[in-house]
Amino acid sequence: MELLETNDMKSELLKKSAKHRQQIEDEVKLISERTEKVLTNALIIGGSLAATYFLVRAIAGGSSKSKKSKRKVKIVHAAAATPERVVEAQVVAEPSTPGIVSQIGTVLASQAVTLLLGVAKEKLAEYLQEKAEEKTESKA
Repeated sequence: MELLETNDMKSELLKKSAKHRQQIEDEVKLISERTEKVLTNALIIGGSLAATYFLVRAIAGGSSKSKKSKRKVKIVHAAAATPERVVEAQVVAEPSTPGIVSQIGTVLASQAVTLLLGVAKEKLAEYLQEKAEEKTESKA
């Protein structure tokens, strides 16, 4: 009689173990799906920002900072060309006024940035709304 009771307890424990294992596997699948979704959204947003950055850099012609070319010119007095009399001076070239093509490129780049940031904002809002809904569902 005791042998039957131990077998019943053992089979009961095995069933509970299988049930818990299944629940854990389901939770792991759910977590991996959520993680995949979050990473996909992050990659979309990051990719759009990176594409915008490179697009702006390509259209704007490199750097947004104005680059000044510097040249060192040695001025040597003709009367005494000794090494002590050598004087260095810096000549700074003024950047030319931006052309119409550059202005159009800047406007297009700013419009592209605005559009991509709008898309990224929408994706982020959707993601936050989904998370808020999930929290309310888990609390209920």
